[in-house]
Amino acid sequence: MKQFIKISILLIAAFCVFSCKTQDFTQPEYGRNESGNPVEVKKVYNFRTVGTIKNTEGRTLKTGKFYRSGHLHKLKKKSFKEIQSLGIKEIIDLRNAKEISDKPDQLPDGIIYKKYSAFADKGDQLTQARKLVLKGKVNGSDADKRMIDFYREYVTENPEVIKKIITEILESDQPVLYHCTAGKDRTGITTALILTILKFDKQTIYNDYLLSNNYREKLVLKRLNLANNLHFLYPKMDVKVLEKLSWVEIAYLDAAFDEINKKYGSTDAYIQQVLGISADKREEYIKKFTN
Repeated sequence: MKQFIKISILLIAAFCVFSCKTQDFTQPEYGRNESGNPVEVKKVYNFRTVGTIKNTEGRTLKTGKFYRSGHLHKLKKKSFKEIQSLGIKEIIDLRNAKEISDKPDQLPDGIIYKKYSAFADKGDQLTQARKLVLKGKVNGSDADKRMIDFYREYVTENPEVIKKIITEILESDQPVLYHCTAGKDRTGITTALILTILKFDKQTIYNDYLLSNNYREKLVLKRLNLANNLHFLYPKMDVKVLEKLSWVEIAYLDAAFDEINKKYGSTDAYIQQVLGISADKREEYIKKFTN
């Protein structure tokens, strides 16, 4: 069951055609200040860099230092030049082995590719989870709880992996692109931690996190509508499950930070004890990534 909780967030990538009970969709919460800079690359979703935001010390985040996105499995060769023009030299894949095997990134030559999965791989869990959802064995409330549990576990279960991810990004002297499947959950948590290290306030961090809903809106609504129109194929499936796996919510990121505070006392303690970033090193990163 624990592994099922983790794998639930991956279902959105596995279902291109859903079916469910006909009902109205829930309106997600969107980022209010589109401070992110979206990158238009065909077949790559939620691709953007964070920039032009000020931290609590009044320093402005430099643009183009790190990028975030969904998977690059459908990246076309004719779009390679767009990746290269950004100066990206390294790509960090946050997906698990099964996801990578099913949909490997398509990358230009000369790119350093690394993969760091912060939870154990169980190749058959995705198939099992899919069957349960289609049979109506998982409802919206179940999915909501599982998402919250995932966020809680992600930041604390494999701290050494999280440390590697954060260190790899912050220590790079070249632009880095990191991504998961949809670019919203694992990628969202990673970005939230980076911005916390760089001393951005909660409102700014959460706004960037919610922008995934803005940039994925057309894709998600297309899938939800398709699911709703084809409810006769799998009449027992609850559309609320698909909604919960498609949008990001404040409560999810809250769960991650609440778990950090519960286990370590504060985010500052987590940064020092888990991520191994001293106060001096943190100031070094702030100067590196802000003006």
